[in-house]
Amino acid sequence: MTERYRLAGRTATEIVASLETTIRAGGLVAGDLVPTVRALADELGVAPGTVASAYRTASQRGLIETHGRNGTRVRAQPALGARSGGPAVPEGVVDLASGQPSAALLPRLHPERQGWAPAAAPETPVLPELADLARRRLEADGVDPEHLTLAGGGLDAIRRVLAARLAAGDAVAVEDPGWPNLLDLLASTGLRALPVRVDQAGPDPVSLGAALRNGARAVVVTSRAQNPTGASVTAERATALRRVLAEHADVLVVEDDHAAELAGVPLASLSGATGVWAFVRSLSKPYGPDLRLAVLAGDEATVSRVEGQLRIGSGWVSTLLQRAAVALWSDPEVPPVVAAAAAAYDARREALRTALSRAGLPALGATGLNVWVPVPDENRVVADLLAAGWAVSPGRRFRQSAGSAVRITVSNLDLDRVDELVAALRTATRGRAAGPVTA
Repeated sequence: MTERYRLAGRTATEIVASLETTIRAGGLVAGDLVPTVRALADELGVAPGTVASAYRTASQRGLIETHGRNGTRVRAQPALGARSGGPAVPEGVVDLASGQPSAALLPRLHPERQGWAPAAAPETPVLPELADLARRRLEADGVDPEHLTLAGGGLDAIRRVLAARLAAGDAVAVEDPGWPNLLDLLASTGLRALPVRVDQAGPDPVSLGAALRNGARAVVVTSRAQNPTGASVTAERATALRRVLAEHADVLVVEDDHAAELAGVPLASLSGATGVWAFVRSLSKPYGPDLRLAVLAGDEATVSRVEGQLRIGSGWVSTLLQRAAVALWSDPEVPPVVAAAAAAYDARREALRTALSRAGLPALGATGLNVWVPVPDENRVVADLLAAGWAVSPGRRFRQSAGSAVRITVSNLDLDRVDELVAALRTATRGRAAGPVTA
């Protein structure tokens, strides 16, 4: 047993508790190997079955994951609160890793002008004026808004939808590479992720069909500005995906439209492709990460179950947040601000892709805030860029089967420093080939 940590316990419950404590304290960090079942059983003097049971529980809680012959390791983002180790991005380093919009480009709220005041509990989960605005916006995008509710942000909405329809052990088809928070959510709730290849037009229909035949009971699709590749589902791809889904009428289809109007391209929705569906539109990317509110439309039973979860939990989404959404969606000065932000992100993203291409480093990023750059050794590239003053995200957080890459968020990228970043990235790759520019 390493000197850096020591696991303890005589029962599976005690071993899991020890493992949680060790990860929370930093004795085990992301990517660290944990002892084999046999080795830990010998160390603790317990039966191998006890350790195996503990590891199964820890895996279901999103703490560890098995990598076959490469052993069992701590997940990239274990589902635990950890003791702070200081700022994620050191002082003086440009943050191109967060995935968040630029605070300087967000629209401003004016509570005093809107006359907001604390309110009593609402009579309905969704304020009537917000429901009316949401329905009009969804209808304009071809989404059926008849059954509609709210959740505390996009991930909260997806979590509630999956909980309303699935059970631990069920498989969910997800984009590969895809959103790390979604992968963490599945791991922490005992759901299995089945990878689906994604290109710039969205999920690959053949790959999705394979996942469905392999038992996926749900599929989560990012409509636009996919994280990390910038993919956007085209009308042609949506038609092809609907044909695949038509053969699996009982599969839950969840659409995540987190970027909404910030993506700058039309929505090609899959809503209603099966009898069980949910469409999630959060407000955090266009209007601010702290605006934890998402509109959720779907089939009647799914929406009803989500509302039931809210009723026995938080009760409702804060009416202060709901009024903020009404104010933003009603203010004629806000759409030009969002459009300007979208144009700024487009300019930064395209400038980066163009410079990367000139340097022999093709990348993906058709829409949204991110660019996905295949590299030969992502760990080395991340470390070298950090030393050069740039923080980017390693691809391992996003991928299941996809190749080595880094994700670069353009929110904080100045146009006049694009060439400087690309030069640093080119140096970090040391002229080695990174493989094809595919996800």
